[in-house]
Amino acid sequence: MLWVLTSIITISVMFYQRMTGPTYPKKVKVELDGKEYHFKLLRSNEIGTPCDINLKIDDKQVGAKLFYKRYKTEDPWHVVNMQRKSIRKKALFGTVDEIEVLSAMLPEQPSAGKLKYHIELVKGDRKVIVAGNDPVVIRFKGFVPRYILIPHILFMIISLFTATRAGIEAIFKGDKTLKFVKITLIFFGIGGLIFGPIVQKYAFGDFWTGWPFGGDWTDNKTIIAWLFWLVAFFVLKKNPKNRLWPVIALLVLFAMYLIPHSMGGSELDSKTGKIETGIRV
Repeated sequence: MLWVLTSIITISVMFYQRMTGPTYPKKVKVELDGKEYHFKLLRSNEIGTPCDINLKIDDKQVGAKLFYKRYKTEDPWHVVNMQRKSIRKKALFGTVDEIEVLSAMLPEQPSAGKLKYHIELVKGDRKVIVAGNDPVVIRFKGFVPRYILIPHILFMIISLFTATRAGIEAIFKGDKTLKFVKITLIFFGIGGLIFGPIVQKYAFGDFWTGWPFGGDWTDNKTIIAWLFWLVAFFVLKKNPKNRLWPVIALLVLFAMYLIPHSMGGSELDSKTGKIETGIRV
């Protein structure tokens, strides 16, 4: 029963993390000429990979224009006519479908560089603006080798799972709390404090942009959460019956995951050419 509860909580937290944050595609819905369209607009792109903005619109009478400019600048809007083309898209069970889309490419930016964009759909004398009031912001990042990225993700998932189990073990007065706290401390340290900075280095050029060097939220929340688990470990070593600190450490970890991933992360200042971190206006 406790393992089932652990699995449900872990999957729920992971799902929330997957659905939030400024790097995952932005879902938008618009209506044109009585037909409703649903799009997923890119908010992150890997340098070296074409940054194609694709809209699946079957109606050939619909045209589109892509408007973009550098983020937080007074640059004029650049306008690109979106063209119809066929693309191959992975479907269920490993099959590949060929679909027709309206497409335009955003120009590649340096690491941590950002663009903002919106789209205008036109059919005859009718038009609608997609994300006009709230333009989509897309950030560019360097390529992270899969042998670095995959272990980082796996260690973070495992540590979340064992942390949840440790908290539940403490709440239900089990005798394996210290064991799961120890596993969490090790796996969280490897995933967040070893592989995490390496991922950051490949993606944005620096190993660590949290305190005391910068205000990166991801780095800061990771080290804070890990320190709480370190305290929980030493408290349990001294008093294995302590139930409070494992629960506190778990709540801090949950709070970490509730902060959208990559919020307050690396951002290129277009004026100075320097990468900054933290929330800026």
